[in-house]
Amino acid sequence: MSTNQNNRACAAVSDEAKAVPQVKSDGTARASHFILKGEHMRLFIMAMLVIPSTALAGWSLYEIFLPNGLTNLEIAQLGLGLTLFAWLCMAFWTGIIGFFLQLFNVDPLSLCRNQTPPDATTPLTQKHAVVMPVYNEDTRRIMVGFEACIRELMESDNSSKFDFFMLSDTRDMEKADAELRAFTRLKKRLGAFSSQVFYRRREQNLHRKVGNLKEFCERWGANYESMIVLDADSVMTGERMQDLARRIEQNPDTALVQTIPMPVRQNTFFGRFVQFAAHLYSPMLATGLSFWQTDSANYWGHNAIIRIAPFMQHCGLPTLEGRAPFGGEILSHDFVEAALLRRAGWQAYLLTDTTGSYEEVPSNIVDYAIRDRRWVQGNIQHLGLLNVKGLKMANRLHFLFGAFAYISSLILFCMLALGTADALIRATSVPEFFVSEYQLFPSWQVARQDMMMVTMWGTAALLFLPKLLGITLALIKRRGEFGGAWSLLKGAAIELTMAVLIAPLMMFYHSYFVISVFVGHSVKWEAQEREGRKVPWKVAIKHTQIMSCLAVAWGVTTFYFTPSLFMWLLPVLVGMVLAAPVIRLTSSDKLGIAMRKWGVFVIDQEVNECKALKRLRVAMGYFAISQHKAEVPALPDNVWQSMPEQVLSQKPLPMRHRLPNSA
Repeated sequence: MSTNQNNRACAAVSDEAKAVPQVKSDGTARASHFILKGEHMRLFIMAMLVIPSTALAGWSLYEIFLPNGLTNLEIAQLGLGLTLFAWLCMAFWTGIIGFFLQLFNVDPLSLCRNQTPPDATTPLTQKHAVVMPVYNEDTRRIMVGFEACIRELMESDNSSKFDFFMLSDTRDMEKADAELRAFTRLKKRLGAFSSQVFYRRREQNLHRKVGNLKEFCERWGANYESMIVLDADSVMTGERMQDLARRIEQNPDTALVQTIPMPVRQNTFFGRFVQFAAHLYSPMLATGLSFWQTDSANYWGHNAIIRIAPFMQHCGLPTLEGRAPFGGEILSHDFVEAALLRRAGWQAYLLTDTTGSYEEVPSNIVDYAIRDRRWVQGNIQHLGLLNVKGLKMANRLHFLFGAFAYISSLILFCMLALGTADALIRATSVPEFFVSEYQLFPSWQVARQDMMMVTMWGTAALLFLPKLLGITLALIKRRGEFGGAWSLLKGAAIELTMAVLIAPLMMFYHSYFVISVFVGHSVKWEAQEREGRKVPWKVAIKHTQIMSCLAVAWGVTTFYFTPSLFMWLLPVLVGMVLAAPVIRLTSSDKLGIAMRKWGVFVIDQEVNECKALKRLRVAMGYFAISQHKAEVPALPDNVWQSMPEQVLSQKPLPMRHRLPNSA
C-alpha cells in the first residue's frame, strides 16, 4: 500500500534505534488515571443492540414491499435502507448509552462513578510543547489566540515546563510578513517569557499539515515528552493544558488524549445554531462514543495532546499507491495517526467533559459545506485503509463511520429517488389484477398503511429521540449553562426546526461531494473562512440553483402523479426550494445577535466566560501589527531524529516508552 515499501521498511527498521529512545525503567511507579472495565465486551454489547434494531427496521421495510411482490426498485431500496438503518441504529444507541451514563454520573471507561482526574496541585516533571500549525490564516486571529494560550500558562506554577511553537506554512507573502511582524511584537510583549516562544515558517509546505508537524517533531521533538496540538482557531485554558500534560505523565501507556473542542465566538444565526447544538448534545454523544471505543479513541487533529516518541515511531504516513480517491497522500491524517498509535499498543482516550477546550466553526452554510467537501475526500480515502494490518476493530469502525457520515446522504438521496421512480411507475401503469391464466379472483393491490406508520415513527425515533434525551439531560443537569430552563427550551425548539430545515441542503451537498470524489474530482485544502460574513444573494443562488430547480421539478411531478408521495416528500422539498434564502438569512450577524438578546442559542461561555476567552475577546479589539522592522526569530538548536515511514502491510514496530533526557 505504501510506495517503495521494501526500501523504506528496511530503512525504518535499521534506523529505529536512532529514531526513537529505547525502553528504560526509571524506577518510578506511576498510577494510571484511566481505568477500564469490560473493554473487550463493549463492541459486542453494541452489536447486540445495533444488529437486532437494524434487522427489525429492515423487516418493516420488507413487510411494506412484500404484499404486491418485490420489484427490482424495491429490492434496491431494501438494500440501501438496511445500510442506512445500521448507521442510524449505531448513532441512536451511542446516544442512548451516553444519556444514561451522564444521567447517573457513570464514567464510560470504568463504569463507576466519574474517574478522579489528576491532582491539579501535582507539579509537572517533564517538558511539553504547545504547537499551532497555521496556513494563510488571518494574522490577527491566530496571534491573539496564540497569545491567549501562552498567557494562560505564563501565570501557572508549571510555566517553565511548556514551550510554544507557531509553525507557519503560509504561502501568501503579505500574510507571512504580517505574521513575522506580529510575532516580533508578541515577543516584546511577553518579556522574559519570550525565550519559551518560537515562530518557524517553512519555505515549502510539503505534505501540508502532516509535513509541518513532522518537521517539528524531527527537529525538536526529542526535547519534549508531548505536544499539545492546536488549530489556527483553537483556544485552551491553562487548567486544561496542564491537565492534559499530567495525564500523559501519569499514564505511561497513553499516547493520545483528545478533548472535545467546543465552538465559541459565533455571531451569525447559523454559527450560533451550530455552536448551541454542539454544547447541548456533545457531552452525551461523546460519553456514548467513549463507552464503545474505550482506549481506541479517535484523533480530530487539534485540541489534543500526543506523546511525541510513539508518534514519531508509528505515525510516519506513507503515500498510498493508486489513484484518488484511495491513493495519494493521506488527507484526513488524524484518524489514521490515532489508528496507527493504537495498533502499536499505545492507548488513546477521549475526555468527555467539555471544559477548557474551544474552537470556531464556519459562520454560514456555504463555508460549512466547503469545509465538509475537504472532509468528504479525506474520509472516503479511509475506506481504502480498512485492511491495514493490525488495526483495532474500533479504529476500523472510525474509518467506516467517518466515511459513512457523508455516504449516508447519498444513500438516502438514492432511496428517495428510487421510491419516487417506483411510485411514478405504479401511478402511470395499469395494474394487473389477474396475473395467471386460470385465476378466479383478482389480486388486489395492498398498501400496508399500518407498517408504513410504524416505520415512519420508528425512523423518527432513531433520528430525534437522542436529541430529545439530550435536551432532557441538559434541563436536569445543565440548564444554568444555557441561561435557564426557558432559554434552553426556546433554543432547543428552534435548533430542532433548523436541523429539519437544513437537512435536505446538507443531504444534497454531501451527495454531490461523494459522487465528485468517486469520479476523481479533487479539491484544494486551503485555509477556511473563520470570521463571520453575510453571504451575498448571488453566492447563495449560485450554490443552490441546481438543488432548487431539481426540487421544483421533483415536487411538481410527484404532486401531479402521486399526491400522497408529494406530502411525504414535502419536508425535503421545502428545504431544497428555500435553500438560497435560508443560506442568506442564516448568515446574518444581526439576526444572530438578536437571538442572543432574546435568550435563544445561549451557551455556557456566554453565561460565565472563562479567562482565556475573555483574553481573546478583549485582545481582538486592540490588536495591531507592529510597524517596526520584523526580526528573524531565534529557534532552538536542532536535535534531529528521523520519523520513519510506516509500512501498512506489515506489523508495527514494538511499543517503546519515551523517558526524559533519553535522546
